[in-house]
Amino acid sequence: MTIHAPSTTRAGFAVAVLSAAVLPVMCAFHAVVHAASAAPDRVSLSEQTITWSTVKYATDAENGLVGGSLDSKTIVDRTFATHVLENRYLKVTLLPEFGGRILSIVYKPTGHEQLYRTEVGVPYGIKGGIFYYDWMMVFGGIFPTFPDPEHGKTWLKPWDFKVVKESPSEVTVSMSLKDDFAFSAAPQQFKPGSTGIEATTYVTLKADRAALDARVVLKNSQDKAIDYEYWTCTTLAPGSDPKRPRTTGGAEIIAPIKAYSTPHWSANLADGDESLGAGKSRFEKLRYFRNWPTMGIAYAAPDMGAANFWGVINHDNEEGIIRIADNTVTPGLKMWTWGFPSFTNETDARKDPNPQRPYIELWAGVSDQFFHSARFPALGEVSISETYAPTVGMSNVTHANDNILINLVAEGADVTLQFFSIEPATPLRVTLKHGDAVLFDEAVNADPKNGNRISATIPAGGSGEQVRLTIRTAEGKELIAAETTIK
Repeated sequence: MTIHAPSTTRAGFAVAVLSAAVLPVMCAFHAVVHAASAAPDRVSLSEQTITWSTVKYATDAENGLVGGSLDSKTIVDRTFATHVLENRYLKVTLLPEFGGRILSIVYKPTGHEQLYRTEVGVPYGIKGGIFYYDWMMVFGGIFPTFPDPEHGKTWLKPWDFKVVKESPSEVTVSMSLKDDFAFSAAPQQFKPGSTGIEATTYVTLKADRAALDARVVLKNSQDKAIDYEYWTCTTLAPGSDPKRPRTTGGAEIIAPIKAYSTPHWSANLADGDESLGAGKSRFEKLRYFRNWPTMGIAYAAPDMGAANFWGVINHDNEEGIIRIADNTVTPGLKMWTWGFPSFTNETDARKDPNPQRPYIELWAGVSDQFFHSARFPALGEVSISETYAPTVGMSNVTHANDNILINLVAEGADVTLQFFSIEPATPLRVTLKHGDAVLFDEAVNADPKNGNRISATIPAGGSGEQVRLTIRTAEGKELIAAETTIK
């Protein structure tokens, strides 16, 4: 990074543009961040394989565990075919044949993994009446679950893979599955038989885009309305070593909610403060992974409302991953972890394959909680568009869309903006205003490795007043607009 002499101030306002790698000292310097490479970006699609270790077990034709087949002392390797999408910013690994999942998202400017993967898979919850097949096994990634809660029916099924579009500027693929099967021994709380729901996940990676776009399309093939649940499960560990992804004590759940509720068996997660209403707790404490004493479930209460993002930021290196979506379609946010001791007491997975693993599991649902069904109209269709954006140099997210993620804070006379551009090669114009006064109005190049930080000073303060932000392209196209109240 090149530091120039103090920039010229305008109307008495001190201004600074800092790379997020610089310590947050509010000094009047103008830092020029390096633009992304001018070489044209291209998207590639390749076929590869991945090997996953599990303890030895066997399943029957319906995918129930075969009695007596589990041998937890013997570890075997399973090799899967994968499809890898790649551009200059992301390397994305898809695994259709085990749950139709996005298994890995590596952010190439930092070389870090954003999603969790288990080292050794271990069946658990066996004959506990919890899961559809009366057992479950974590692998990781991002994957669809339907038509029932608690991982549904499809997490271990092979999904059909197709290439929808393949060009240097964009690759779109699909993974599809129809619920036309059933498990005769499923616990009573799950729906008997099949629903006929057809699910397709479209995954798109575009050139010059530092985010992955997905669209889940659900179709009710029946001529009658049916009850169902759909949840996208994400296992998140941003800023991780790709060879050993895991969530650390620096992880924080980023969600613009005030309250959460817990089922009765997760009462240990409640804070005992019901000032927000019966059964509700303040979210502020639970957002930090280190404050989860054991495993448990928490739900956004009453739901996500109109907020369009959630995710996790790892404060060890200020890297995160944020899901951006229309949460009026997926109002449910379920949060789950094994508890912070899964990190502090983590053991060697190959020597002691304990299923407790350090990651944060966030779910997006068409209903507010597990076992609260939504109604699928006859011959209806539901479309859920999602963008998964890594972040760097951001300590929080206050506003987001599929162009820009920002953290805009105004306290006293200090205004601080952190932002991450999803298309880093696009030159930007950033404008901050307090009333009619312009605090900052300059061209800025997005820094894909460190993120961007801009600070400004309001000489007269103005508690309770608004600071307005607009970020546009150099040609004037508005990418995001936001405002914050001065504290």
